[in-house]
This record gives sequence, structure tokens and C-alpha cells, in this order.
Amino acid sequence: MNPHAGKRGASVEEVEATFASHGVQACVMATRSVEHLRSIVTDAIAQGAQNFAIVGGDGTAHQALNAMMDATSALDPDLTLSIIPSGSGSDFIRTFGHARGLDAGVARLTDPDLYRIDIGVVTGSFGRVYFLNALNVGVAAASAARAERLPRALGARRYTIAFWLALSRFAQATIQVDVDHHSFAGEAINVVVANGQFFGGGMNIAPRATLTDGLFDVQVFHGPRRRAFSVMPRVIRGTHLTHTAVRRYIGSDIMIAAPDNWPVEADGEILGTGNVHVATIASAINFVT
Repeated sequence: MNPHAGKRGASVEEVEATFASHGVQACVMATRSVEHLRSIVTDAIAQGAQNFAIVGGDGTAHQALNAMMDATSALDPDLTLSIIPSGSGSDFIRTFGHARGLDAGVARLTDPDLYRIDIGVVTGSFGRVYFLNALNVGVAAASAARAERLPRALGARRYTIAFWLALSRFAQATIQVDVDHHSFAGEAINVVVANGQFFGGGMNIAPRATLTDGLFDVQVFHGPRRRAFSVMPRVIRGTHLTHTAVRRYIGSDIMIAAPDNWPVEADGEILGTGNVHVATIASAINFVT
């Protein structure tokens, strides 16, 4: 659990009491840092643990997923992840339409429905990183970095505020995007590779995405920055796919050639900059819904 997730972090005692009230046996551990989180997961897998519940947001789940994947030499069909959302974004779990909150999240573990879900793996100058929900190259990645510097008291609103702040200083550039056998080349400002449906504190970026088809929903936002004023309101509602500034592709293998200074983020975590290769890993883990 991330004790600092969201506006008000939960305590270990509160989490333990909630698990006990639902009759779910769990070893509850609070993370002190990313390194500590990864060591918790790695050590638990080495001791035979298979089921992990994340109390936190997308960033906590992202780090746990990477620790899980790095700790296994091959995909383990019995490795299970669940998310009890307490972060300010917690966008991945929105795809399933679940009620938020600690009690509702633990209640789902008493009679869990398991799905084999896809995950993504991105490779770039920063190395190899796995992700659950979505990856951005361009202005949306810059806004994720900006959001981290805004007060957490703003909640999900800080992602929208951060986008407009980042857009004011972000210029479109010539990029190349290859999605399986389809290609885009031209001026653009962002590329999103979506596994789930939501990002940025509830924006419905990929309303047609599914987590079990082995494919990504890839969108290129092209043209001048001023188009953002007409696109973004539609992104929030999920009605932007027909906008002339959006090119949408579906595929499992993506190459993105972008300027060296374009940031790259996945699940809200800044990874690095520049060119990336993205691929799906179909039916990678069990997920509790």
C-alpha cells in the first residue's frame, strides 16, 4: 500500500481492519519508496506469493507490475493483481466501472472475478518498462510531469490544469508512427498507446479499447496546438475519435520516432525521452475485477 496516495493516505491499521472485516487474509505492507515497493514484491514472489493487492493509484500499480514481471523468468498464469484505488487518478480501474474506496475494493476480493488481461512493454533509451493502462509520447507526457508538481489537494483536476500549462510551451513536431502495417508521418503533438479506456484523471481517451484482445488503441493527435481547444473537451467525454485532428489505429506492435526532447510516460510515470518501441503481451496476468 502507498500511504501517501490520494488526498488522504490510508494507515496500515485502517487497511488491516478493512481486510479483517471482510474475512480476507493479507499481509499488509506500507511502501517507503519505489525501491522498497519493488523489494516487497520481489521478496514475496521468492517466498511463493502469487496474489497482490495494490492500495494506491496508477503509479503504485505500475511499479508493482514491473516488479512482478521482473521477478518471473516466464509469464506465470497464477500471478494475480488487484487494485484498491486510493490515488488521485486511479484511471486503470475506471475501465471496469468499479466503486472507489477501500471498503468496496476489499469487498471485491471476497468473491473475485478473474480476467486474463493484456499488458504493454515499452523499450527506449531508458530500457524496458511494462505498463498496465496507457503510454504517451508528447504533450500528454509533459503534462503528467507537470501534474506531479501541482498540489495533490487538487485531486484529479490537477491533470487537466497540468495539460493546459504544458500545452502553452509545447510545440508540434514531425514524427513517424508505425502500427503493425499502418503508418503516420507528419506534424503532431502527442501519441497515446492505450490498453485501458481512461487516463489523466478520468478522461475517456480510448472508449473502444479492451484489455483482452491483444491489441492497443493508438491515437495520433496532429496539427497545430490550437486544435487542442476543440479536441480536449471531446476527449473528456470520449467523443473525439471522429475529430479531424485525431488519427486512430489498432495494433500490437508500435514504433514511434519522435524528437529527442519529447517526454515518454506510462501509467503516469515519466520514463525518458525520444524514440520508443511498444508491444503487447497478450493475456499476461490475472486481474481481479
